[in-house]
Amino acid sequence: MKESIAKDLLKIKAIFFRPNEPFIWASGIKSPVYCDNRLALAYPDVRNNIENGLVKLINENYPGAQALMGTSTAGIAHAAIAAHILNVPMGYVRAGSKDHGRKNQIEGKVEKGQKIVVVEDLISTGGSAAEVVNVLRKAEADVMGIVSIFTYNMKKSIENFLGANIKNISLTDFDCVAQVASDEGYINKEDIQKLISFRDNPSDESWIGGQNEKFN
Repeated sequence: MKESIAKDLLKIKAIFFRPNEPFIWASGIKSPVYCDNRLALAYPDVRNNIENGLVKLINENYPGAQALMGTSTAGIAHAAIAAHILNVPMGYVRAGSKDHGRKNQIEGKVEKGQKIVVVEDLISTGGSAAEVVNVLRKAEADVMGIVSIFTYNMKKSIENFLGANIKNISLTDFDCVAQVASDEGYINKEDIQKLISFRDNPSDESWIGGQNEKFN
């Protein structure tokens, strides 16, 4: 499934590589890869593969899940579709509490002890996903873990999740997508080492060559 999802995301350019002209993330990190899994929603065949894949991961890794919670905003649609397939409740967690109305941060109903799986589109450092889990735990939910479409497999995310006792399972990952991109001719085989160097230490820019272009 990892390779199949990787091929889908590369095909629709939800993930694509530019090792010689790095993108700049909003955080300022220069990256040889750009990921926008929101594009998958525009392609029904790819969207179906992703949602069915997420459902498979949930059934295999989090049996007995009673509700899904999406991350705001990119995880919301995927959580809604997967919850529909599973016939379980769904909601989402805002980045912060609303400043009006009931001032909710959690949208939807969460019950004490409810077994919840968080749905995320991608994992980079893991900080935002870990915060969503923390919010749900404060609401006394039993957060079983996270399912995500794509992970960079960065050391920082592994440390964040380990420190917070969070399990994440992804449909595909950086290493798989890089290998598929090389096999399918999206990048040169010799570029893989640049990609791995970035993945291992994003703050070390020694792999960079060429001009930069900023994407938001």
